[in-house]
Amino acid sequence: MTISQIFNIANLFVLPFWALMILLPNWKVTQRIIASYLPFVALAGVYLYLFISSVTPENAQDFSNLQLADVARLFADEKVAATGWIHFLTMDLFVGRWIYLEGQKTGIWTIHSLALCFFAGPLGLLSHLFTNWISLKFLPKLQQNEAVAPAEQKTSSTNI
Repeated sequence: MTISQIFNIANLFVLPFWALMILLPNWKVTQRIIASYLPFVALAGVYLYLFISSVTPENAQDFSNLQLADVARLFADEKVAATGWIHFLTMDLFVGRWIYLEGQKTGIWTIHSLALCFFAGPLGLLSHLFTNWISLKFLPKLQQNEAVAPAEQKTSSTNI
């Protein structure tokens, strides 16, 4: 398999997870799938393979003492660039998963933060942290009610 094929497959691989979190956040299937670590194991495996195969005796020195010019030179290599991209895909999806799970737990609206995280990971995280702060500061009762409701449902369903 070529580096371009691995790159394309990895890009397609993450799309269903993002689509589920953004478009169908309360669906039981989404909740079950997103609770799993298997997507991260798969992506980390691809990352490990690419990382090991991208380190050569020629570029090992650049990896050992990173300077901006060295990073730019390293990323000129397709294999290193693909490795870096898989790193971004994995970490952005992991952060997106955390945002999603926090939203499910607290009832805070996350669609905007997940969309931002999908396109620009750190901005999605910042958006979620800001949304959480706004919710706690200005809507604390709403957040408490959202967090208590699932606990009450669980208690009432076990008593039936």
